[in-house]
Amino acid sequence: MTNRSEGAAAALWEDGWYRFARRLASPNFGARPDSAVIDLIVVHSISLPPGRFGGDEVQRLFTNTLAWDAHPYFKSIEGLAVSAHFYIRRGGELWQFVSCADRAWHAGASHYRGRADCNDDSIGVELEGIEGGAFEHAQYEALSGLCAAIAQHYPIRHIAGHEHIAPGRKCDPGAGFQWSLLRRSLAWPAHCFPA
Repeated sequence: MTNRSEGAAAALWEDGWYRFARRLASPNFGARPDSAVIDLIVVHSISLPPGRFGGDEVQRLFTNTLAWDAHPYFKSIEGLAVSAHFYIRRGGELWQFVSCADRAWHAGASHYRGRADCNDDSIGVELEGIEGGAFEHAQYEALSGLCAAIAQHYPIRHIAGHEHIAPGRKCDPGAGFQWSLLRRSLAWPAHCFPA
């Protein structure tokens, strides 16, 4: 028998898909290792082309439908096959591309909590924005709500930026991201966040 909290959390999820996210399945995913414990949320930032907001280029990138010749920048990423579990637009709109039960391709070469290859046991969340830039209040609200829902369903113990799991290689979300705001909103202990 489940208690009310477990029942409410289960109602939010179906096979790793979050009920309140707009679903657009990406082909860029794989199985998690059998030993994986999903205990990390990784926050990223993305815009395509860099600094342009509001288009559908990120969705197209994650679904392998981006027209590589539509912008000069796209030639530099041509053929890239990536995904994230979630994407939060500037206005707070939430998209999901990969079931959280599966391994999305968002972290790349990475190391955190004494473990390598963070794709194996993390959930990736992309925020529409640029490295070092500011993010919108609606994005923090959506991210906080999403993190809380994820933590009700998975044994989350840590949240970090791409810059923390791939230092020297990645710089997102960067200095413009307010970790203190997210921490206050979630009311999680300090040890859950990057130092």
